[in-house]
Parts: sequence; C-alpha cells; structure tokens
Amino acid sequence: MTSMGRPREFEIDDAIEKAAGLFWRNGYEGTSISDLTKAIGITPPSFYFAFGSKEGLFKKIIERYFAEQSKIVEAAFREPTPRAVATHFLHAYADVLTDPLHAPGCLAMNSSLPSAAGDPLRKWLAELREQIRKRFRDRFAEAHGSEDLPAGMDSDALARLVLVIAWGMAVEAQSGATREDLRRTIDLALPAWPTAERLNG
Repeated sequence: MTSMGRPREFEIDDAIEKAAGLFWRNGYEGTSISDLTKAIGITPPSFYFAFGSKEGLFKKIIERYFAEQSKIVEAAFREPTPRAVATHFLHAYADVLTDPLHAPGCLAMNSSLPSAAGDPLRKWLAELREQIRKRFRDRFAEAHGSEDLPAGMDSDALARLVLVIAWGMAVEAQSGATREDLRRTIDLALPAWPTAERLNG
C-alpha cells in the first residue's frame, strides 16, 4: 500500500528495469513520458507520483548503473599493476557494452551524446565520468616509479587515455561493433602502454 492508501500498480524495481531498457535503446531525449508509462504499464499521474519526473527516474537509473560499473572499477583496481588494471577494466567494460541482455553501448553515453551542449543533464553525466577518471588517476599515481609505470609519467593523462579508449568503445558498440571487435581494439591499444624502457628509448 502507498502512503495515500492506494495499492501500488507496479513494482518499482521492475519499472526501473523497463525504463532503463528504453533509455538504453533510445537515449534520454528519445524517450518520452508516454513511452515510459506504456512500457511500465501505469498512468501518467501514477508515474509522477512514483518518480516525480522523467529526469528524476533517469537519474535514479543512472545512479544504479554507475554503482554497478563501480564494481567493475573496484575489481580492476585489485590488479597488481596499472597496465593490468587497464586491461581488466577495458575487457570487463567491453563485456558490458555488448551484453545481449540490453541495447548495445553504454547507458550513460547513449543518453548523453545526443543532448545539447550546456544541458544540465549532460553536464551531470560528464561529472559522473569525471569522478571515474579521477579514481583511475589516483590509482595510477600510487604506482609512480614502478617498473610498470615509470617516474614522471602523467597519471592524469594516463587515466584519460584509458577512458578515451573506453568511451570510444562505447560509441563503437552502439554503432554495431561486436565484443570480439572491441577486444581486438584493446589488444592493439595496450602494447602502447608507457614503460621506462619505451620512454627512455
């Protein structure tokens, strides 16, 4: 029962899952309130009562999505070297991007790229990505001076390199790249990883 004494017409988790599928497939701007209420199976008043707004529902979905992606990042950070961190993360992310259980690509990227520059939602998504980049930067900074990451290497630039590859894979996956395509891309990119020998050479 809801606080207003009315029976809830739907399960919140099920509704969020269905809405996430729409946003993943059509992006934020391409998904209307009508699309959402039809997919969830509720009326617009019930939708607004449960979620407040389309943006409110979308943010709830994205926060859950980033929480799941954070598990991938944490698992990657347990690897012993920065290169192993990058390898683990990129392969795991490629699996997410090509998971047949949802539309291809990244839920956040699929939704943010069509948005106009300056759009508050696009800015919010960019800030979430920036948080991930800073986490990689800090993890790489811990390895300065090691054989895998030579002293003087710019950990900020290295974190950006990893995520440029990741976000590029997201766009490629949305455009039809397969899991094998993405893995071949990773295998080509990682040999360029900076080492003391390469930098001194």
